[in-house]
Amino acid sequence: MANMETFYYDNKIVRNFAIATIAFGVIGMLVGILIAFQLVFPVLNFDTSFLTYGRLRPLHTNAVIFAFVGNGIFTGVYYSLQRLLKTRMYSDLLSSLHFWGWQLIILSAAVSLPLGLTSSKEYAELIWPIDLAIAVVWIIFGINMFMTIIKRREQHLYVAIWFYIATWVTVTVLHVFNNLQIPVNFFHATNVFAGVQDALIQWWYGHNAVAFFLTTPYLGLMYYFMPKAANRPVYSYKLSIIHFWALIFIYIWAGPHHLLYTSLPDWAQSLGTVFSIMLIAPSWGGMLNGFLTLRGVWDKVRVDPVLKFFVVAVTAYGMATLEGPLLSVKSLNAITHYTDWTVGHVHVGALGWNGMLTFGMLYWLFPRLFNTPLHSVKLANYHFWIGTLGILFYAIPLYWAGWTQSLMWKQFSPDGFLVYGNFLETVTQILPMYRIRAIGGTIYYVGFLIMVYNLWKTAAAGKLIANQEASSPPREEHAVHTGEYWHKWIERKPIQMLVVSAVLILIGGIVEIIPMLMIDNNIPRIASVKPYTPLELEGRDIYIREGCVGCHSQMVRPFRSETERYGEYSKSGEFIYDRPFLWGSKRTGPDLHRVGGKYSDSWHYNHMWDPESMAAGSIMPRYPWLFENDLSTKYTAAKIKNLQMLNTPYPDNYADKAVSDLEAQAKKVASNLEKDNIKMEGLEKKEIIALIAYLQRLGTDVKVESSEVIKK
Repeated sequence: MANMETFYYDNKIVRNFAIATIAFGVIGMLVGILIAFQLVFPVLNFDTSFLTYGRLRPLHTNAVIFAFVGNGIFTGVYYSLQRLLKTRMYSDLLSSLHFWGWQLIILSAAVSLPLGLTSSKEYAELIWPIDLAIAVVWIIFGINMFMTIIKRREQHLYVAIWFYIATWVTVTVLHVFNNLQIPVNFFHATNVFAGVQDALIQWWYGHNAVAFFLTTPYLGLMYYFMPKAANRPVYSYKLSIIHFWALIFIYIWAGPHHLLYTSLPDWAQSLGTVFSIMLIAPSWGGMLNGFLTLRGVWDKVRVDPVLKFFVVAVTAYGMATLEGPLLSVKSLNAITHYTDWTVGHVHVGALGWNGMLTFGMLYWLFPRLFNTPLHSVKLANYHFWIGTLGILFYAIPLYWAGWTQSLMWKQFSPDGFLVYGNFLETVTQILPMYRIRAIGGTIYYVGFLIMVYNLWKTAAAGKLIANQEASSPPREEHAVHTGEYWHKWIERKPIQMLVVSAVLILIGGIVEIIPMLMIDNNIPRIASVKPYTPLELEGRDIYIREGCVGCHSQMVRPFRSETERYGEYSKSGEFIYDRPFLWGSKRTGPDLHRVGGKYSDSWHYNHMWDPESMAAGSIMPRYPWLFENDLSTKYTAAKIKNLQMLNTPYPDNYADKAVSDLEAQAKKVASNLEKDNIKMEGLEKKEIIALIAYLQRLGTDVKVESSEVIKK
């Protein structure tokens, strides 16, 4: 034992990330409860721009995904990595830079999103300066992690570390490609990709943000903390190998299943479906490996709240990873897509898998970080049952709502007419489900607050072991390994594992994305489709700013129910100037791709001022600030120049006359409103004029067949 080396684990950084996890969980979930109640009581939008549903929804998703879950990932990684490698983190300075950089990014998001500063891309709404900051902080984390792996004392890399490595390299690739933009100013940028191309790349990112931020790092945490809490080894080493390599290879292909029946080419949709179905095998392999790790200790599960949380987490993982592939089957997707079923599905993963595993990890960590018993096992058990009840009250009503929506959207009378031609009827029908969902979220949140109190009392009763002493023999650099399992070789080679992981995830990306970017025939041009006018362009940016894409799709699918309700189905060539694409992923309100020309300018004006004046019972918020704010044209010319750089066919030197054209079109819209007795001083300068111009343009570049009027 004379050659044992003494060193110290850094628990301070683990404590810091754990506190951030809890703090941002309190904030992010509270915002989620608010927006859930806003869908039931529109008055809770408070007629205030930064508190509307459209702006708060991306704040909630970013706070839960990147603040709560993100900090939870780093909490578990910094704790487990040091102990699995028998070494302190490579650099305390890099650890601190990572921590404070990540928190500043989250605070920047908390300020920018309510202000309407957004790129509109789901799970990637943050503006370009914050995207750059994320890249820098993520690289700092990667350097710290890999240098720690390189200086390790433990020669073999445990399965949890494989998942950490794959997470880092994949998130890096996804973040870079999905955020390629040309800045207009500090708060606005022009998307490099447009229309169908942008949609494919966004959902390549969006699906794999779920895969490689909400799933693979948490699988790493499962492989570390579940055996620790159960005091049992992982059930099957060989199953963990199959689980890891199959999962990271197959997952990256599945993004197109978010775009079934859209204008995406059929070959890409089919690839997404096939690989989504294949995902069931590795996903359930990981779930079974987790469950079977608990063999022989189920008596302990009944009394240990930590293991209870882990069991529900792994159960939710199994449910979500079965449901996701099933929803990728076209016949099922035709029913569930754009409905609240998808919201319920996502929250089974978020509340069940991520939330419950995080809670169990924190309950296990705090007594060890502060060298004291958990304040109250009874309160932890209360939290478990309240949290589980909250998940059921949240998810089940949304499944119910999803089927109700779809059946009502598609129902025809014996005479061949839509039974519910008024879209609003399908909204009011599901309001009771929305109420129950909001109550379920509140129940879950109450359980979370119980945990906050319990962990605070635990920390107060003990003292942080900031630098925990440990010892280990040094790593033997030149040991000879014979007769071992073949996979052991790569477990000693972190760089090779990084490279192989990168190659596997890039294969799917290359096969799906490169043809879409390189082959023009995939996106046939339509001669009548023209670029947006400057006024319409500014109106589109207002539409994006207000988060309208969170409630309205712009994609009429080739279903009889949709073409009867909205008009001609959407063509890929109609979106070639849409940067970013705005197809949406949920219909709280009707699809808007064919809304242009269906209503008068004054209808849109009154609808934005008071939705209920045009559709009694509407749950859409009011937008009074659009009638107060003057439209800024400061950057209109710069936007035009960026679009010209990206081959948008505006005339030469058009940027110089863009503002004058904008003002001329604005006067025409204002004149139309005045004919309907809408009078306001300086009306032609208001933001509402630009938004009306954009809405009136939607879907008018191609001939639209007759369809019934839609109402919200």
